[in-house]
Formats: sequence, C-alpha cells, structure tokens
Amino acid sequence: MRQDKNPDHFHGSGNHENDLDDSPDPAFRRVRRVVLGDFRSYAALDLRVDAQMAALTGDNGAGKTNLIEALSLFSPGRGLRRAELGDMARNGGRGGFAVSLEIESADGLAQLGTGLEPGDGYAPAARKCRIDRAPIGSPRAFADHLRLVWLTPAMDGLFAGSAGERRRFLDRVVLSVDADHGARVSSLERALRNRNRLLEERWSDAAWLDAAEREVAELGVAVAAARSETVARLAALIAAGRDAASPFPFAEVELLGDVERLVVDRPALDAEEAFRGWLRDNRARDAAAGRALIGPQTADLHVRHGPKQVEAALCSTGEQKALLVGLVLAQARLVAAMSGVAPLVLLDEIAAHFDPSRRAALFAALTELGGQVWMTGADPSAFSAMPSEAQVFEVAGAGVRPLARKG
Repeated sequence: MRQDKNPDHFHGSGNHENDLDDSPDPAFRRVRRVVLGDFRSYAALDLRVDAQMAALTGDNGAGKTNLIEALSLFSPGRGLRRAELGDMARNGGRGGFAVSLEIESADGLAQLGTGLEPGDGYAPAARKCRIDRAPIGSPRAFADHLRLVWLTPAMDGLFAGSAGERRRFLDRVVLSVDADHGARVSSLERALRNRNRLLEERWSDAAWLDAAEREVAELGVAVAAARSETVARLAALIAAGRDAASPFPFAEVELLGDVERLVVDRPALDAEEAFRGWLRDNRARDAAAGRALIGPQTADLHVRHGPKQVEAALCSTGEQKALLVGLVLAQARLVAAMSGVAPLVLLDEIAAHFDPSRRAALFAALTELGGQVWMTGADPSAFSAMPSEAQVFEVAGAGVRPLARKG
C-alpha cells in the first residue's frame, strides 16, 4: 500500500485499471478468537472461530451487532455505529471496556487489543490500543494486521440521502486503503471551523485569514486528491470486472466538486493556489452563510445503476440494496488490490433482504473475496446456503454458542 502523503502523488485520475490487474493474490487474515469484557451487552465473552465465513443469529436485541461492532473497532475511526467510546461500555460495568482479537496470518498469530480505560479523579477515560500486548499510539497501526469493510442497515438510504452521507461513505472507502485519510479529514474540518470563526469576527486581521485559508487550501487539496484517486481506482476496478447479469449490479461512480476537478486537472500547488483564490474572493458570501460554500466539504459521490443507466437515487429500494452490496463487494476487492490484504467483511442483517437465489449468489461472491466474513441475521435458515465449512452461532442472553449445520 502506498503511504506517500504528498498531494502531488494523487494528481490525475487517469486509467488505473492496469494498476489493479497485476496485483498478486491478497494475503489472508482470519480472526480466530474474540474476547470481550464489559462491551455493550457482554459482561464477558471468549469466542473461538475456525471458519472463513461466520454467521451470528438470534433475536433482535440479542447482541449480534454488538459483536461485529467490536470487530469494527480495529479500523481507524469509531466503528460501524460511529458511536462514542463511552456509549460502548456495558451498563452496570466499571465504566470501560476491553476487546481483544487473535489474528491468524501466514506470518503466524498476532494479538490486537483496544478498549476504554475508565477515568478517575485525576485523569479522564482514555482509549488504549495494543499489538501483542505492546502499547501503540492509535488504531491506525492495526491496519498492518487487519483491514475491514462493512455494510449495515443504516447505509440503506445512501443513494437517496444527503451528500454528507455519501461523503462519509466515501471517506470510509478511502480510509480502508489509506489509514492516514481520517487525520487529514479531521484536520480540514478544524481548519474550516477556524476560518469560519475568523470570518465571524468583523475586525479579524487579514493576515490571519490569509494564513487560515492557506491551511484550508493545503488540507482541502490533499483530501480531495485522496478521494479522487480512490474513486478513479474503484471505477477502474468495477469497469474491469463488470457483469450486467450479476444479481448485484455494477455501479458507475464519479466524484463531483469544484476542488475535485482542480486536483484532476492541475498539479497540487496550482490547485492549492486556485482554491485559496476562491476562498479569498468569497469571504463575504461565506461569512453571510456561516460556512465555506466551496471545498471538499461540499463534494458529492455520484452513483448510477450501470446496467440500467439510471441514477441510483431513482432505483427501487430492492435495486438500491443490490447496488449497494455490489459497491461494497467492489470496495473489498479494491482493499485487497491496494493493500495486499484480503479484508475482513462485516455484514449486518444482510441475508433477510434477498431471496434464496440471491443469497446463494452473495455467499459465492463473498467466498471469492478470499477474506473472512462475519454476518448477522435473525433467521438461521437464511444462512443455509453458506459453504459447508462455514460456522453459525446463536447469540442469546449475552452469550454465543455454535449451532450444528443441517445437511
């Protein structure tokens, strides 16, 4: 995976199809053991998994999503629910929680750990992260051992929802291949807030505004370039393997935005200078609006249903769900191609949305990805078409036990 942080590195979307075609088979990673302490509904859990594909079944509210949320904490960000860490601590617990994974790879076993250490009278609660019991600075380091991709019911309205929802989805895609992206986005948000504050102050020094806009332009071009590069690569990967007959139709994706066009057409320094000019010329308008009206914070991910050539937002609910699944499967392939690691795929309440033939097609597509897959669903029969070596677990009473497969 590339770690170059220079925005020039991202210049130009170009044709990235050849970059992905020659990628070697991705390295396999498998979660063999999950240990939870005071996490959500789990006072304690020690679960061992032997399969590439695992399904968690049980009644609504039993704790299925809680378990895959724990797995999602080993990626940059706040996990698949985007929850505050304090909200993940079990009610009635000590005020913190711990999650530990045992990861198997060709290099052997690794232990990853994260959690919230309760605060006391002298120090606030703090997140802790460890690899093989040694402290690490942030969850970013987990990317060397594990990559994650997920799909949850909250994402079902992606295409018909706001541009902000699609930007968050895109940033998650970028983050799955570039662990530094989250820090860039957070820095840009802080820089934009600082400029907004200066614009609110009627007598702000022009030199301060110049400096604030220089920072916004530098960060904005870096964020836009990373997004544009990822969308270009994703589009190339989809185009190379698209199948109009697939039950999960291919998507046509495009990133729309003024700064996004700049980073495609110009070198980074020229793009920064142009963006600074826009910010300077629009100070009065932005001050009246209370926010910057031009920049990566206004970009949108445009998606079309490829086989039908229809805007994704205009498709039926079922078509949108199938299109979203196809897009997440493409994201998983992109992660494998760019990082060299087959990602861990988390699918929350996925099987109930599809008929038996489409479920069978989904399980086949997931198997081809080469990574470990975790799924949740209330009905065990929805997973009957999984490969024979897959495992099914029943979640009940904050406990998890394996179920025998029929047939």
